[in-house]
Amino acid sequence: MGLIDKVHGGVVHTRRVRVLADRIAPLFPQGARVLDIGCGDGMLAKLLMERRPDVTVEGVDVLVREGTYIPVRPFDGKAIDSPDKSYDATLFVDVLHHTDDANVLVAEAKRLSRNCVVIKDHTRNGLLAGPTLRFMDRVGNARYGVALPYNYLSKAEWDALFARQGLKVEHWEKRLGLYPWPASWLFGRGLHFVARLGV
Repeated sequence: MGLIDKVHGGVVHTRRVRVLADRIAPLFPQGARVLDIGCGDGMLAKLLMERRPDVTVEGVDVLVREGTYIPVRPFDGKAIDSPDKSYDATLFVDVLHHTDDANVLVAEAKRLSRNCVVIKDHTRNGLLAGPTLRFMDRVGNARYGVALPYNYLSKAEWDALFARQGLKVEHWEKRLGLYPWPASWLFGRGLHFVARLGV
């Protein structure tokens, strides 16, 4: 493990997950049953349930890791073996840019959700946004064998995707405070968003 991996895993990742839990936890309805699609090690789901004891979070992932914080079941990256409207909310955290077509999974999340779809991802807007996002993706995911198609969307492309799926933006936040200064200047700067979408 190189120096960048050590710093990311020991400092950046821990802070990032904690901040995301704080930002995302208020977005779920009371008593919600949530499906975290692409949940990774499940640490975020665990923190969400700590912040919202009324909420339960289940996980699915293409790559099921050993020693996850919550039970995680496998899926093929496209279809999830659950009935329509079987969850109150579905959640994606930095998952959709790892797909070839985000529409497919967003449609599946909408099918499964009675109330909302919550997404944390990136916007490819601004000077050097693409190269910066690709660097962040490599550092955060390459060691886990995660697919890296670098499929980042602009804000306009996200809006078009949501419109195609019939999802209404109820909350959009782009200043998340994921990184301390000076890293925030390099890796924050409006490249991230959290959105709650009504179904």
